[in-house]
Amino acid sequence: MTVIDRLQESLRALSLTAVESRLENLLEQAAKNEPSYGDFLLDVLTVDVEARRQRYLKTRLQLAHLPYSKNFEQFDFGFQPSIDERQIRELRTLRFLHEASNVILLGPPGVGKTHLAVALAEAAIRAGQPAYFKTAHELVADLGKAYREGRLDRQLRVYLAPKVLIIDEMGYLPMDELGATIFFQLVSARYERGSIILTSNKSYGDWGSVFGDPIIATAILDRLLHHSTTINIRGESYRLKDRRRAGLLPRPDDQPPPLVEPAAIPAAASGGRGKRSRSL
Repeated sequence: MTVIDRLQESLRALSLTAVESRLENLLEQAAKNEPSYGDFLLDVLTVDVEARRQRYLKTRLQLAHLPYSKNFEQFDFGFQPSIDERQIRELRTLRFLHEASNVILLGPPGVGKTHLAVALAEAAIRAGQPAYFKTAHELVADLGKAYREGRLDRQLRVYLAPKVLIIDEMGYLPMDELGATIFFQLVSARYERGSIILTSNKSYGDWGSVFGDPIIATAILDRLLHHSTTINIRGESYRLKDRRRAGLLPRPDDQPPPLVEPAAIPAAASGGRGKRSRSL
């Protein structure tokens, strides 16, 4: 058995699979560069540490149930000038997590609310903080089912455990009385203990209709907004922009002029013969 065979066998026994897969390359680089024993050992351990870190991140990202992978570099701030990039830079420091404060992203559909929420969640996970993603409808349905089955307290712990809880699409569907009450319980339980990143297409003034009760809506807002940052995005949908770019929708300046009824055209303009105008 050669030395490399024995090394590979030992690496497998120690579960150092990343080092095993790169062993020949590491040995070739060492023969070429002639590092000190300490530097060579550091190179070997760095390979394993990085591999373990990537496995940890992959597991954490899977456990977070994020709908897709997004980062801040992929966000087109030029397309959404209403966003204050200084606010986003501040949020990227993740100080809000350590302060257990919340981030509320408001705006119409398609303006990038979920993109920013997912980017913040990924940043938190890469910093070693667990995160969990759920739409508001899924969350309330899950907790409502747990309540009816007599296990609400146990299921609430699923949403209290992560450092940051992302609640997406709040307001797209109204909640019944049970859903509003359970949502209030969750927000109250996380208050000053863990951060919530919430996206909604409704302004705060419309939350009474979302929860079916202005009083409970006020109580929820009181706890959410006490320690929070609100990002209000006003702009066009990214999806509509992409459809226009693909030629599937007309550009705003390409819209045809409105049709004019023939009766509205003066006789002199039509040559006095009452001909029907042709729309262009």
